[in-house]
Amino acid sequence: MPSLSVTRTAATVCLLALIALCLAAELWLAPLRPGGSWLVLKVLPLLAALPGFLKGRRYTFQWMSLAIWIYFTFGVVSASTVKGIGAVLGGCEALLALTIFCLCALFARQSAPSRQKA
Repeated sequence: MPSLSVTRTAATVCLLALIALCLAAELWLAPLRPGGSWLVLKVLPLLAALPGFLKGRRYTFQWMSLAIWIYFTFGVVSASTVKGIGAVLGGCEALLALTIFCLCALFARQSAPSRQKA
């Protein structure tokens, strides 16, 4: 099992990748409307979680493990309904969201007070 710092670092890297993917997809690569759309605001909850991820706050990992399912669902819907690059980006978003969920769950488990050495 990876250490707590490795799990936190991997989750933070995946979160940053998801933020970059969402921004790029909604502004340049496959926007809902030409020139971008207000859907880009979906990155705000991800940005709100970033300081907690960087500081290793267990509570942030816990609530993100619930909120990330919105991004997974959006990615799956995009992958199955949109054509072209939008479908690929949707699949990548779903994969990143699933990875973040697994890392958040692992971090929350590893950092549980009952698992800490006395």
